[in-house]
Amino acid sequence: MLELLTGAGLAVSAGLNAYIPLLILGLAGRFIEGVTLPAGWAWLSNEWVLGIIAVLLVCELVADKIPAVDSINDWIQSVVRPASGGIVFGGGASAETVAVSDPAAFVESGQWVPIAIGVGIALVVHLAKALVRVAANTLTAGAAAPALSTAEDIAAVTLSVLALVVPILVLVVIVALVVGTTLVLRRARDRRRRVPQPETATRAASV
Repeated sequence: MLELLTGAGLAVSAGLNAYIPLLILGLAGRFIEGVTLPAGWAWLSNEWVLGIIAVLLVCELVADKIPAVDSINDWIQSVVRPASGGIVFGGGASAETVAVSDPAAFVESGQWVPIAIGVGIALVVHLAKALVRVAANTLTAGAAAPALSTAEDIAAVTLSVLALVVPILVLVVIVALVVGTTLVLRRARDRRRRVPQPETATRAASV
């Protein structure tokens, strides 16, 4: 169960920001004694890989906070975030961490299973994030983009850390994200219903 929560937390984080969970998982494997990445994912702790991920993260942090550019970035990330989700789910769920000491049982059915699960989770989260961003930009004429992006980054960091240290709390953050997403989408839908459609406005004016 803990292995699943660890992988899920990292994959959800990847759906919000592709590079935050990659960087945190790589740094944890490199510098934290209680975290050991499986042999197939040890490359994440390489200093060159960490440097490249850090540069990409900076680019992502900037692009995701600029109205209009954030929507273009979401299209580009439609491939990157699911791929990252597969990597961090596979690496995190099969790694020895301070909360998970025997992950072998979870992945013994096949190495591709955790990767496929991670890709699916990250893709769903990414699509929900993109919908929320479009709705929020519509409601606020793009003014909400920086604040919303910052909140997503904080959630991604929180999920990544909790997934490695206290995976059971991942459920709390995921529930909060679902509630927040639902509220934003409902508010956007209600506003669209209140705004008169062009045909309706024309008919009202003619009467």
